[in-house]
Amino acid sequence: MGTVLDDFSMEMTGKDVARLEAAAGVIPPGTRINITFLKNEDLDLRVTAAAAVKRLGFTPVPHISARRLTSRAMLEEFLAALREADTVENVLSITGDPAVPMGPYEDALALIDSGLLQQAGVRHISVGGHPAGLPGIVTGDVLWSALERKAAALEKLQVPGAVLTQVDFDVDRVLGWLTEARQRGVELPVRVGVPGPASVKSLLGFASKLGMSTSASIGRKYGFSMTSLLSKAGPDKFIRDLAAGLDPARHGQVKLHFYTFGGFQTCAEWIANFRQEL
Repeated sequence: MGTVLDDFSMEMTGKDVARLEAAAGVIPPGTRINITFLKNEDLDLRVTAAAAVKRLGFTPVPHISARRLTSRAMLEEFLAALREADTVENVLSITGDPAVPMGPYEDALALIDSGLLQQAGVRHISVGGHPAGLPGIVTGDVLWSALERKAAALEKLQVPGAVLTQVDFDVDRVLGWLTEARQRGVELPVRVGVPGPASVKSLLGFASKLGMSTSASIGRKYGFSMTSLLSKAGPDKFIRDLAAGLDPARHGQVKLHFYTFGGFQTCAEWIANFRQEL
């Protein structure tokens, strides 16, 4: 259990700086804090958030959403601003949710292949993984091919990286996905996405948005009741079951990444308390 909770990472939006400052005292120094690239955020907000992460003694990991970039110049401007703020070494390259690219970059691989990340000083590139699939993508082969190509590109460039997965509520599916990833030759460390404590209603809404079944089986597997939508649920059971099922020889290096649906400080305090209970 201690191993999977060591070196966890967290996620914040550009608007969470005050919340990060309030929670800083309960987050281990050096913790990787990912900064989102949402459509309602601008360059200044993203860079200011990354700089705050750095100032508070953590490791900033700005997201770069390929399909939200309207031009090469927009990418270069963002990277230059991150470099100026000394927050460019670690990034997450993701495709992003627009169905049609807003500019020249089709997907996360296109960002990696552009060479612009490395030229700007990026030294570590995380990429996305999707154990539960993605809405609109009919076969898992599409997602596996994308992951394999991203992993191969990073290996060819000799750039260290990691896979950060979307949230899933089914431990068995996550463990199966990890096994298949290793069988397919994807050896990158994996950070399994888990939600911070949030209301059952919020968790089910997020599961539905991702195209996951919202049947009672989710509640049983994750550890909440479908009849108590306003109650809060934490990832206690998921993390314990994941830790119990992990086999380093089969699953490789696995850490946790917390999505802070229930609030950044709430999530940080929950992690600190949970670690003390173990």
